[in-house]
Amino acid sequence: MELATPVQRPPAGLSTGGTAAWTDRLKLLLESTGEGIFGIDMDGCCTFINRAGAQMLGWRTEEVLGRNMHRLIHHSRGDGDHYPEADCPIFNAFRQGLPCRIDSEVLWRADGSAFSAEYSSHPILDGGEVQGAVVTFVDITERKHAEELLRQARDELEQRVAARTAELSSAMQQLRDLSAHVETVREDERTRIARDIHDELGSLLVALKMDVNWLEKRVGDRPELQCKCHGMGRLIDTAVDNVGRIITDLRPSILDHQGLWAALEWQAQEFIETTELRHELQVHVAAGVAPPGGVAGERWAIAVFRIFQEMLSNVARHAKARSVGIRLYVDGPPDPVLHLEVRDDGVGAPRAALDDPRSYGVMGMRERAGHFGGRVSVQSEPGQGTCVRLTMPLPQQKSEGATP
Repeated sequence: MELATPVQRPPAGLSTGGTAAWTDRLKLLLESTGEGIFGIDMDGCCTFINRAGAQMLGWRTEEVLGRNMHRLIHHSRGDGDHYPEADCPIFNAFRQGLPCRIDSEVLWRADGSAFSAEYSSHPILDGGEVQGAVVTFVDITERKHAEELLRQARDELEQRVAARTAELSSAMQQLRDLSAHVETVREDERTRIARDIHDELGSLLVALKMDVNWLEKRVGDRPELQCKCHGMGRLIDTAVDNVGRIITDLRPSILDHQGLWAALEWQAQEFIETTELRHELQVHVAAGVAPPGGVAGERWAIAVFRIFQEMLSNVARHAKARSVGIRLYVDGPPDPVLHLEVRDDGVGAPRAALDDPRSYGVMGMRERAGHFGGRVSVQSEPGQGTCVRLTMPLPQQKSEGATP
């Protein structure tokens, strides 16, 4: 094969024999590589091509020399559309001095078939002037096929993950709906039991108290019986107080009679009086914002109240605090949001304990809030106290003329 490439001149000082030896070594190098290599002149015509390149293209060496390489092997894109010579990155290497490395195109064989190729084109300089370009290329069909298989596998995996995620999300939503339903049933049952206790047991205790008082008045001449009646009266009073406490725990009547804002403030005052902690209580409800009504509003209010009870219960049972700060803030229309915060200076807890799946108190508060679009956040560090915040948007009130 005749090497007609105007490549860089051999090093200065070499004799004619040295130049021939240098050229022979270059020929040997070109023929020994597995990559296709060819050179083009300023017209884009082939000046040399190595054996690997010719075999890859399906041409004999003499059939390629002197032919325009773009028209021969780069004339069309992968989809068959015409590839203008002016856009050819290979030719831009010597026309504009722009080296390139491309792995997203195809080259065409002598039999009209195409193969995915990675090629690079660099200008050839002689005395500082561009004389053409040298191009190296390799067949990357197998690599592209492997990449396509990998892409398909990745897409299939993503689809499976998406489907599995959708299934898990659906299952989680069903679990949350079930949990909310269970809570609703539980609250309804608590209400029923509280009403029955009040109506049945409460009335019986009052009647019994009246009978004991009646009996005590008629045994005035029997001091021992009068003392016994007095003791029975005290026991009945204690029973009445206990029944009242049980009824309040089951369903605070203030929640039904005066609304959520009053019930939350009352619960905070009860906690402060019971624990005797140093305290700071702040309550602010924007003007015109009433507790939500209707069945949805009642369930929302119960959820907020139970979360607040759990906040205070955690302080009483676990915090070992000396002081507590309670803040209730409800901002104004058009989209009011309830903000409830309980902060203590107690022993605190590590993050791992708060995120533990067995932290049922924290989990329960988050689930209750999440069902109504709310959020419970807990900030705590060992020895630095705990701050629990509830953020709950108020449910939208339906207008009177709205269709149910």
